[in-house]
Amino acid sequence: MFDLIIMLSRYLFIFYIVLFLWQGIVYIAYEQGGFLGSPYTAVSMQRRIVILMHITAFLILGYNRETHLFDIPTLIFGAIAFLFLLMAVKLLDRFYYEGCPLIWTGMLFLMDLSLIVLQRVEPSLAHRQLMWMCVGLAGMLFLPFFFRMIPRFEIFEWAYIIVCYGLLICTRFFGVAKGGSTNWLSFGPEAFKITFQPSEIAKFLFVFYLASVFRKRVEWKQFLTTAILSAGLVLLLVLQKDLGSALIFFMTYMVMLYIATSNEFLFLLGMGAASVAATGAYKLFSHVRVRVAAWQNPWADIDAGGYQIVSSLFAITTWGLFGSGLTKGMPKSIPVVESDMIFAAICEEFGVIFGAGVIGIFIMILYRGVRIALDCSRRYYSILAAGVTTMISFQAFVILGGVIKLIPLTGVTLPFVSYGGSSVLVSLMMIGLLQWVCVYCEQHSQQDQEQPRAMEMQMGGGRYE
Repeated sequence: MFDLIIMLSRYLFIFYIVLFLWQGIVYIAYEQGGFLGSPYTAVSMQRRIVILMHITAFLILGYNRETHLFDIPTLIFGAIAFLFLLMAVKLLDRFYYEGCPLIWTGMLFLMDLSLIVLQRVEPSLAHRQLMWMCVGLAGMLFLPFFFRMIPRFEIFEWAYIIVCYGLLICTRFFGVAKGGSTNWLSFGPEAFKITFQPSEIAKFLFVFYLASVFRKRVEWKQFLTTAILSAGLVLLLVLQKDLGSALIFFMTYMVMLYIATSNEFLFLLGMGAASVAATGAYKLFSHVRVRVAAWQNPWADIDAGGYQIVSSLFAITTWGLFGSGLTKGMPKSIPVVESDMIFAAICEEFGVIFGAGVIGIFIMILYRGVRIALDCSRRYYSILAAGVTTMISFQAFVILGGVIKLIPLTGVTLPFVSYGGSSVLVSLMMIGLLQWVCVYCEQHSQQDQEQPRAMEMQMGGGRYE
């Protein structure tokens, strides 16, 4: 009987994500002058869908087929995560009441999906992930106060790049290897050891650095300086075998450079230089050749370099459009499923349609981030919003493309979904920064509209009375 419920729940999860995306379309259509429904109802419906998905998933995860009883620890964790979602909605509404609601709902959907899949794969990882989500949420709530205390934080451009280099150089000399890349730092006693990726923190600071430089007119001197410094960061990441982060840093630089200068020649010059550098890296570094070979033909080395991507492809395609059903697949057989390959586990048990819906949510966040960047009247904040949006979106593209064998697989996390404390923390801080820019633009847009009206009232002698 319970197996039948699981099989039926496959269609319910697909219904959840399709309805969730449709409500996003309703909200966007209203903004563009169309009307498919109330935007307030659409956002409220999205929040309810997140809650319903959470309850449905944890009822399935909590049922024990052997004893025919519910597992109390699983249900308790599900209840704690449920309270976290409710608290997040209330606090974000209060501290970012003029932010974009679609970004909040998309983020919460992905975070809840992360807790569900990690609880399915390894409950202890889900518990840690929730802890880091709480830390990230607290950091997001602190951001508005921090920016009010330091309103001109663009003047610290050299501090941002110096800290970036400090983090990556420390990793180069004192880092520990994990998953084939030496891109982790750990400290503390063995029982309470804290491990994190400095490159994640460097991503956040790198966007601040580029926005601080590109807020001014970019002369050749500034272009050469930022190009050399950015290339140095990318080289350090390549030496650490962190190819995914190196690619994300480079593409973020190129996109922000093009936005700041609108110069096609510089963009093509940078892409050409990257092609030459990629060819050189292929010839110089063996780990680059291994990744490319596994991408070209994973079946040729299925027992070693190609095993991870082959396992991912089997997981995605075996159960088709609707998946095996939650708890019916074998996600633990996929190497590094909790971080690099979590999208494959999602497609295996929730189905390819659901996986496509997850990609749709990232596209929705990308669209809203672009709108915020375009609507902001202050150049620095506009470039900052564009950089954050590029960083999150391209990171999602890199790992999703690797999992489905569109591009060579690199070890980066899927934002908000993959396990990783530093990844979740920085991703949430980036969304908080993007929403703060949205709030800033909204408030100053209202002030710009109110000032002419106030002047007209003074000159018109109470015309609006």
